[in-house]
Amino acid sequence: MRRTAFAIARAGLALALAAPLAGLPAGARADATHPRTAPGGTPSTGTAAQGTAARGAAARGAVQPTPADVASTVNGIVPGMLAKDRIPGAAVVVVAGGRQVFTQGYGVADVNRRTPLDARSTGLFIGSMAKLFTATAALQLVDQGKLDLHTDVNRYLTGFRIRDTYPGRPVTLENLLTHTAGFDDDIVGTAEADPARVEPLGRNLAKRQPPRVRPPGTVVAYDNYGTALAGYLVEIASGEPFARYVDEHVLRPLGMTATTFAQPHPAAIDATLAHGYRPNGSGHTAEKGQYGSWSPTGAGAVSPPADMSRFMLAQLDNDPRLGRDVAKRMQQRHFAQDPRIPGMGYQFEERPRNGRRLLFKDGDVPGFHDQMALLPDEGIGIYVAFNGDGTDTVAGWDGVSLIDRLVDRYLPGRTAAAPAVRTGDVAKYAGTYRSVRTSHHALTKISTLVSSVSVRADGPGALTTTGLALDPAAATRHWTQVGPGLFQERNGQDLIAFDRKGILSASTTPAEAYEKLEWADSPALYLPMFGAGALVLLLCFLGIPVAALVRRLRHRPARSRASRAAWLAAWGTGALGTAFLAGFASLMTDSNALQEKIMLGSPSLTVLPVVLAVAFIPAAAVLAGTVAAWWKGWWGWSGRLSYTLIALAGVAFLKVALTYNLVALPFA
Repeated sequence: MRRTAFAIARAGLALALAAPLAGLPAGARADATHPRTAPGGTPSTGTAAQGTAARGAAARGAVQPTPADVASTVNGIVPGMLAKDRIPGAAVVVVAGGRQVFTQGYGVADVNRRTPLDARSTGLFIGSMAKLFTATAALQLVDQGKLDLHTDVNRYLTGFRIRDTYPGRPVTLENLLTHTAGFDDDIVGTAEADPARVEPLGRNLAKRQPPRVRPPGTVVAYDNYGTALAGYLVEIASGEPFARYVDEHVLRPLGMTATTFAQPHPAAIDATLAHGYRPNGSGHTAEKGQYGSWSPTGAGAVSPPADMSRFMLAQLDNDPRLGRDVAKRMQQRHFAQDPRIPGMGYQFEERPRNGRRLLFKDGDVPGFHDQMALLPDEGIGIYVAFNGDGTDTVAGWDGVSLIDRLVDRYLPGRTAAAPAVRTGDVAKYAGTYRSVRTSHHALTKISTLVSSVSVRADGPGALTTTGLALDPAAATRHWTQVGPGLFQERNGQDLIAFDRKGILSASTTPAEAYEKLEWADSPALYLPMFGAGALVLLLCFLGIPVAALVRRLRHRPARSRASRAAWLAAWGTGALGTAFLAGFASLMTDSNALQEKIMLGSPSLTVLPVVLAVAFIPAAAVLAGTVAAWWKGWWGWSGRLSYTLIALAGVAFLKVALTYNLVALPFA
């Protein structure tokens, strides 16, 4: 699975780990003589295509990575990164010229036993990196005529059918492989802590089929359900369980014998498996939630980093063992939200750097994060993996940062003519934008209350954005217009584009687009409503009992039964609102733990929406009490105004809760 937008970062930095936790390199090898191995262990030398790529790289100013230089560079970065960001271990693999030139592990695979993380033998969960294998398997079956990229997937499904929400616009395999199927996003409860509890893929997909919220092929939105469905089509078309098909037709031909999609894992692989961690106080807590039914998306998939070098080499070589031109087709562009900026291959994302074509994929499950970058024209591949979330889930960015630094070293930018700058009015692009991946129905929508993208016009031809950066330290970015609706980062390489429908797309996130929000849908409206409502309900919960006690101690006249019932309803609304806020706050205190709770479906995520659903009962009584108070003249002006404020606070708070899917049915 990929990182969910619901993982909200905590403020502040934790103390760095002691040097022993980062550790000295474990299982270190910088190997210029370790060629890719064919089935049966037969070494395979570099091909003419790889030689051509290497010559092309040299001609374009690239420097071929050497084992010694890569070792020196990476060893100077990764140990400090692990210590600063509190990540137990990592592995880095680099391939170039048809060979694995660098493979090294750092830190530990188990913080209690201090087991070194060995890049050649330690198994790590690969998360959404598994989607590349799903695409490979699907294209193999397309070549065999058992699947078709442009046929309605319902032609293949037997146990259930995809709903015909948009007549004449069926979901196809092409849509599934490019994240354009249009399914709503809901990953709550998709994971399991125990692989023995994982239910069959098809049964789970039928049970968890999400609504279709946009016509297929129109907007890109990262989609785990869609990729899982593609894997199920592999099962149906091949007549084999997905894990077995991938093992026999993708992994074994490449010699990836220590990689598996099976759940539970083979005992030999489980014996090498690293633990994944999140920082906790001065130590670490082992995470759960890496298993699940959706193995085609990455649930349960495990590989030692060295095995991934075989897959990178096969991709760079367009290796026929993957299928005829399968790698080539995976790497070609098949969808772009805007044709002027990078788009999607089959699961690969185009993320060019330094004027060079770069294909990217990343993966994330609780406690494990990995990134892959392929530069096909230069014949270079880089793979980075971590067995820890890091402080404020920074591990994902750490991998991207390391890849960028390696690309900058070996494939420096080339001098190019500066693009023409346009200086027209850009005010029409200003506003608040939200990821189209945002769920329409799941409670994870609440993340957009604090994680939207803001676009501000800064004079002719200039924009400033916040919330549109992978680097957590670079939230604010500045852009200059270089074409109609097209902007380049000032002193940078990235691009953003706006289409005529108000969709914003960015070169850093080709698998995700952003829609412009009307004022009535903006977090700028809902966040103050939520905050003010929460404050009043909290004061109501605390203050009403105190006020009642004061009245009794002062021997004030007893209120009427109806009047007392009205205040009791107000206190009940405040109590339920406060209970929700306390539970909500406990979920938000640790962004790393939050990801695990979402994936596993924490009981809190079930109970809290029920609490708010129950709150509608006393809230309705408060509204009735407000009318009665003014009609009958209860409590004097100050009392009636205070009670009216409580009623308005309850309405505001519950309105936000309804809008952001925080209320359980039947009220939502």
